[in-house]
Amino acid sequence: MASLKLSHIYKVYDNGHKAVNDFNIDIQDKEFIVFVGPSGCGKSTTLRMVAGLETITAGDLFIGDTLVNELEPKDRDIAMVFQNYALYPHMTVYENMAFGLRNRKMPEEEIRQKVLEAAKILDIEMYLDRKPKAMSGGQRQRVALGRALVRNPKVFLLDEPLSNLDAKLRAAMRTEITKLHKKLATTFIYVTHDQVEAMTMGTRIVVMKLGYVQQIDTPMNLYNKPYNKFVAGFIGSPQMNFFDVTLNRKGDLVEVEFKDGSKINLPYERVCKIHDSYLHGGVKVILGIRPEHISISEKATGLKCQVNTVEHLGNECIVYGEIGQSSEEFTMKDEGKNIIVKTIEGTPVNAGDTINLLLNEEKIHFFDSETEITLMSPIPAFSLFEAKKAGEKMDIFGSKVDIPDALNRVLEGVNNFALEIPPHAIVPGKDFTLSVKEVQEIEGKRLALLTVGDRYLFALVDDKVKAGSKYSFNLLNDQIRVLVEGKSVLEPIGDHEALLGTFAKRELKEHGERVLHFDYVIDGVAIEGPQANGYKINSVEGNACYKKQYRYGFLRSNIEVVEEGGIHANVVDTLDYGNVKFAVLDVNGQRILYEVAKDFDQKELQFLVKGENIEVYQIEIDMRIC
Repeated sequence: MASLKLSHIYKVYDNGHKAVNDFNIDIQDKEFIVFVGPSGCGKSTTLRMVAGLETITAGDLFIGDTLVNELEPKDRDIAMVFQNYALYPHMTVYENMAFGLRNRKMPEEEIRQKVLEAAKILDIEMYLDRKPKAMSGGQRQRVALGRALVRNPKVFLLDEPLSNLDAKLRAAMRTEITKLHKKLATTFIYVTHDQVEAMTMGTRIVVMKLGYVQQIDTPMNLYNKPYNKFVAGFIGSPQMNFFDVTLNRKGDLVEVEFKDGSKINLPYERVCKIHDSYLHGGVKVILGIRPEHISISEKATGLKCQVNTVEHLGNECIVYGEIGQSSEEFTMKDEGKNIIVKTIEGTPVNAGDTINLLLNEEKIHFFDSETEITLMSPIPAFSLFEAKKAGEKMDIFGSKVDIPDALNRVLEGVNNFALEIPPHAIVPGKDFTLSVKEVQEIEGKRLALLTVGDRYLFALVDDKVKAGSKYSFNLLNDQIRVLVEGKSVLEPIGDHEALLGTFAKRELKEHGERVLHFDYVIDGVAIEGPQANGYKINSVEGNACYKKQYRYGFLRSNIEVVEEGGIHANVVDTLDYGNVKFAVLDVNGQRILYEVAKDFDQKELQFLVKGENIEVYQIEIDMRIC
């Protein structure tokens, strides 16, 4: 039994195609992880890299505490079940299951014991003398599972093992595999394109698209809290309905207008976490609602549907229609009008009817129309609030505070501006005081809704902050985006910096042995990197690595100022945000920030970053190597 760790895994083919891009996951012992996504998303490629059947271009793969990148498949203590069973047709079931154990020179009596035990678990004891051609697809798949089971591996890998089976048998085998996982109490990684399999089998699901991980979460969180439109549409059957709408706040209500002119109202409290800029009618957003969360109403709801087709499925029926008036231009691909409703069998609805639809307001999702990322994160990315200058002060939240120099520079000649304030940029202090409307427990954090007029400012707080109390706070100005007339004039400061450099090796004799040392060379200064990283870069890039430029990334907090021997930098400016001050360092045309004391006044300095604290990125295909 074992845990797995996939850290910054890439698969890049010789033609430059990225099949898997920066894949990261920690898989706990005994978990059942499902990789799901459409064909070509990289899920099987990732599984094959875990198995050792595909080489890893870059990144680290650990099984337990062992780095296995270079280990042969037979040495990884994993077992894989393939889509096509891969049974030997000339061998009996017993011989197929025993084959791998015999190759390991295991005693025949021990082999017999393991095969019989696995056959009993899988209920194929009566088929041990048969050959695969005399068995059904489901029985063959059990044999393939048995062949893996007898090895007692640390990890089971299953690559679309049920895709060749009919629907009824697939459902039965899903149950059998789930029972097998619980009985064996070992780690399973299962690949499928079938979201029903993913939802019913996985403890966690990895949703992939075009080589990128879209979301890793529990089945119900994927269903109820999709990160983006792709995840929302991929999980659930029939898939989620999507409509282009605009949102316009009117007091305690938000009017949702569809593109045909239909309108419904939602309570503001339901959508209060949506960025305020979306709530004034001028920005198109995507509304998502699952078919099972729409009901048919006898009363007018503001949303009518022209019924085109009704499918009767016994215990339920699926209604296909279009929002608003019927149109000859309508097609099933018209996402803006097409709608699917799942309702109970016996609902009085027929093709040609006009019906009223009621959307469950608690189940409505909204997504940005360009990024397609959800607008309803449990913890909002930021709140947007207007501010203005009052002499040398900033007037916001009913208080006037000093404007720090970094903000003052970009606000020259400007009186009105806006601040995008993330929850983590609000810290205990004395500058502002607001009432706490509510405190929500979310993902192990406490989110406070601070009342600002008829809106909320969102803050992450400790357990001392209670609903109904007053909360006094300051702003971390370096974490805030400043906007003038809707355009950003000052971006928040991240915690990473990067410089371009080259890569070099040195050969030294130590204790009579030839030892290679590897250096990250930045502006002529060599910083020795970990030997393992050096070999990794050479393995990924070949000898061309000594002729290339790389991007060296590091945390700003890892910068160390030194007296001599460091990277020379001219101090070309300082930025004072009030809560923190940065020196702007110029390294031969490349600029980075370095946090300094309030009285800092140097014109130049030298600095270093330890090699073990540097991340190396290949520039051409934007890939982290180590």
